[in-house]
Formats: sequence, C-alpha cells, structure tokens
Amino acid sequence: MFQEYDVIVVGAGHAGCEAAAASANMGSKTLLITMNMQMIGQMSCNPAMGGVAKGQIVREIDAMGGYSGIVSDISMIQFRMLNLSKGPAMWSPRTQNDRMLFAATWRSMLEQTPNLDFWQEMVTELIIEEGKVCGVVTSMGIKIKAKAVVLTNGTFLNGIIHIGEKQLGGGRAGESAAKGITEQLVSLGFESGRMKTGTPPRVDGRSLDYSKMEVQAGDEDVVGFSYKNTKKPDKQLCCWITYTNQEVHDLLRTGFDQSPMYSGRIQGLGPRYCPSIEDKIDRFAEKDRHQIFVEPEGWDTVEIYVNGFSTSLPEDVQLKAMRKIPGFENAKMFRPGYAIEYDYFPPTQLSYSLETKLVKNLFFAGQINGTTGYEEAAGQGLIAGINAHNSAHDKEFFTLGRNEAYIGVLIDDLITKGTEEPYRMFTSRAEYRILLRQDNADIRLTEKAYKIGLAKEDRMKRVEEKNISVAALTKFIHNTSVNPEEVNELLINNSTAAINQKVKLDKLVLRPQLSIKEIAEKVESLAEEIKKYDKEMIESAEIHIKYEGYLAKEMELVEKMTRLEDIKLVDKLDYMSIQSLSMEARTKLTKIKPETLGQASRISGVSPADISVLMIYVGR
Repeated sequence: MFQEYDVIVVGAGHAGCEAAAASANMGSKTLLITMNMQMIGQMSCNPAMGGVAKGQIVREIDAMGGYSGIVSDISMIQFRMLNLSKGPAMWSPRTQNDRMLFAATWRSMLEQTPNLDFWQEMVTELIIEEGKVCGVVTSMGIKIKAKAVVLTNGTFLNGIIHIGEKQLGGGRAGESAAKGITEQLVSLGFESGRMKTGTPPRVDGRSLDYSKMEVQAGDEDVVGFSYKNTKKPDKQLCCWITYTNQEVHDLLRTGFDQSPMYSGRIQGLGPRYCPSIEDKIDRFAEKDRHQIFVEPEGWDTVEIYVNGFSTSLPEDVQLKAMRKIPGFENAKMFRPGYAIEYDYFPPTQLSYSLETKLVKNLFFAGQINGTTGYEEAAGQGLIAGINAHNSAHDKEFFTLGRNEAYIGVLIDDLITKGTEEPYRMFTSRAEYRILLRQDNADIRLTEKAYKIGLAKEDRMKRVEEKNISVAALTKFIHNTSVNPEEVNELLINNSTAAINQKVKLDKLVLRPQLSIKEIAEKVESLAEEIKKYDKEMIESAEIHIKYEGYLAKEMELVEKMTRLEDIKLVDKLDYMSIQSLSMEARTKLTKIKPETLGQASRISGVSPADISVLMIYVGR
C-alpha cells in the first residue's frame, strides 16, 4: 500500500511541521503522520509567537528557510517588539495570532510543499532492526517503511488531562492520548519521565468589560518575523491587561484540596517560568495581585485567552474566582483551564543532531525532549528534519553551536545538562547574546542553510545584498566628517557634549543619546546617503557601529571556546578508568558521553580540574 519513505515525521505540532517541511524541502520523500488532519499546526496554548529569546528563535528558523516566521506574519493580529528600552541584544519580536488562520496557513503551506505526503492515524510502534529504526506501525497494523523517523509527540504520550478531581485520557482537549511508543522505547533501554503543563480558561469576549482594563496596542511599525516580504495586516487588534486581587486568591484557595497538583495526583514537574495561578498565589503569598493578559484569539471570533490564569482547579472554582477580576464580573466561560501530564525522554539521550544514542536514524524533537513553548519545539523540529534527511541520504549531520544561534544554545543545554522541568529559552541562557540578535539571524544562518540545500537562492541573494549595503553605509559613516555648526544644536538638545572641531560621523553614532536618523536630520550628506537603504539595513549598520567593541570581545571569547569545541572525545572513552577525574565527573561523563571537550566543560559537576585531566588524557 505504502511506498518506502526517506523520512517519517510522527506528530504535526510545531516541531513536526518544521521537521516535515525541512526534510521535504531538502529533497527527501517525507510522510507526516498525525492523529487528526484538522489539528495540524495547532496553537494548543496561547495564540502568540515569539517573545523574549523566543522571537530570536523564530527569526533563526525563518533565516534558514523554515515556515514558522511566514505563518506567524500571515496570521498576526498584533505585533510588538519587546525590550526596545534595552540594548539590541534584548530586542525580541512577538506576534499575537489568529489561532484558526495560523493552523490553516500551516496546513496550506505544507500541502503546497513538494515531496510531502500525509497520513491520519496513531503510530503505536516503531520498526527497529539491528539497532536502527526502519519505519513505523500504526494503530490499524499498517507498516510503513522509512530510512529515518522523527518523533514529535508533544504532550500526547500517555497524556492525562486534569480538571479538579476529574481525569481524562488525552493529549489535548478533545483529542486522545498516544499509547505504545513510551513502553517500547523503555523496553529498549530509554529512560522516560513525566512532566506537566497547563492552559487557562477561554472566555466569551462579549461578556467582558474592557473599560476596567488597561489597553495594550500593537507597534505602529510592524516588523514581523520573516526576512521575506510577507504581507502584514493593515490594522491590529488590541490586547488588555487586568489584575487579580485578594478576593480572587481567597476563592482559588477554596479549591486547593481538589487540585490535582496539591493532592499529589500529578507527579510531573510543571514549567517554573509559566506557573499556574494556584502556583503563583502559593509561591508568592506576599503578592496581593498578579497580572492577567486578555488576548483575543482571532479576527473572526469572540473567544478570549486569559493569559496568566493557567489552572487545573475545578471548573466552578475557576469561574467564581475569575468573576472577581476587574472586567470579568459577568464572564462566560467557553471551556475551563486544565493541566496535562505526559511522558518525555530526558534529552541527554540524544546527540547534537537530535538523533538518539540508542537507536540509529531515530530523532526526537519538541516536548518529547522536555521543552515547553512553540518556538523551542519548532527550532528542534527544523534541526531534526534536516538531520533526518541527511541520515536518509548518508550525509554529515548539521549542527549549530552556542555562538551561532539560540537554537544551538537550546540543543546544547538539553543534551549536555538535561532538564527535569519544562525547558524554556531566555536571553540569559546565551553567553554570546550580543552576537545572537534578532536582527542578524539571516546574516548568521542563511548561508549555512543555503549550503545544505534548505534556504533557497532568493534568501541567499537578499543576504548578500544586505551585507553589501550595511558595509557601504558603515564605511560612509566611518569616513565622513561633520562640522560643529551642523550638529551642536542637536547634541545639546539631546544632553550630550557639543563638539569644537570636525569629527567623523561614527564618533557621534557611538553616543547612546543619538541615532543615525536623528543625525541625518541635521547632516545633509548623511540624509542623502541613507535614502539608498531600508530601515533594516540602517538599523544593522547602527548596531554594528555602536557595539563594535562589545562584538569584538564576544568574538574573542568564541575563539577561545572554539578551541575546546575542536577537541573531539572518543564515543567509547572509558571515563571510569581515568582515576584522576572526580567520581562525579566520571559518572556524568559516562552518562552523557560528550562529543567534544567544550561540551564536557558545560556538564554540571565537571570541574575545570577535570577538564585539565581530560586535556592531558587526549594529548593536549
């Protein structure tokens, strides 16, 4: 019935969609299997993409030829660039999205992707022969062969939904859990664990009083995620902010004895950085209020997502407490919030390619690896899809370093340190965040993706043009002088020292109080020059000039760390026999089997002294 595929992707969430698109676009005959074709690319939780550090990941995916940025731009109902009051390393794009349009756009783009087929059914088993995965078996007993398989099961592996004292088997509201795969993998020697996540109630927007809330409008300048010229909306929808209060907290506490988390029915750990409302009022008892973001679900629906009110308390307690929030006095609930508990596999069982160490040609991506968030899942899916294609065609694996991408930081953190709670990306996790900005993801990554056959020629051409333009504008600013009479009024008005002789323009651009555009309003030659460039190119040149010293220092650090990354460690190295290593280091190194000395240096419990011992041992 079925031909043999190069790559099978199991699951059509954010990780699965990116994995299937990458594999197919690189030329592999790919099959995407999902339990429900109507749920492809679903936003299971909040209808938004990006945010702090997450926005950088979406731009990286887009720079490499992935689809998430384009889908987000097409379906956006609001755009905001977060952290603009801070330095450019912290700027993070975020979109509020139309939930239905987002999923419809994903499905449409996938259906228009050559080499990609679909099958609707549950996968219950992997076909494994001589330590290699060779295909899958479905719930109807159909065997489908493939050279590589990517598992992106999300929260579906033995998923249990909790609402108060009620328990329902399921991977998402209204959808059944996936059975069989966890048990098979554990029988093969994989270690598994349980995690939990949650979602808030959805309410009828017509029942809310927005006059009691703070309005949160989108940016006037809609940048978006994609480096391609995607169509942006002509108008935007507003979000709103309101707050809980002591009465809300007291009502929520009445349901704590029925909470699955407090009664011990949920064993898995939840995301520390996105806690439930009951978690918040328990852990931060001194706070008398918590912020609630009121987010519309789309252009053509009245459904509202109550961000900040994630809960698994009984539905009557949820509604009573919610109606004490300003603006929610007459709220009508569409569906209650719930928690979901599911299986995951500690990611230290993977290599940098996201291939499992125990079974060849088998790749994991997304929440199966213990992460949380659409963006983290999509980034992993992209890398898993690329490497599943490479595996199927006997090509070298493609990896990204910590100095090259947030996606590189994410994967290195997962496979080196593991995670016992849902992992979420933050800018603070990246030691080279001045290099890993959202504005330069295309310059960092498009050429790499082009060389492996993922990013297409139009993207590569655009990056080349951008590089030439930024270099030309930077050179002009470095070489052009300005007179005191042209700029002193501007300098004084911006509370920065006047000049008493000619200076190069770059000396003024370096001042934090001034921007290229502000200087151009007074300097005619600069005004004429910047007419040649778009906003993105001007911004890139300005960042390069202002942060040139910091960028040089980070590059020095990268070069030092690269020396350790270049020292490969033998896969079968017997760490237990190296007596000079501490016992903790021997145990951790044996478990994780780092690929390089650099990776070994980032393992918790491996000290600098242990690294020195390893350097001597490998002849360095």
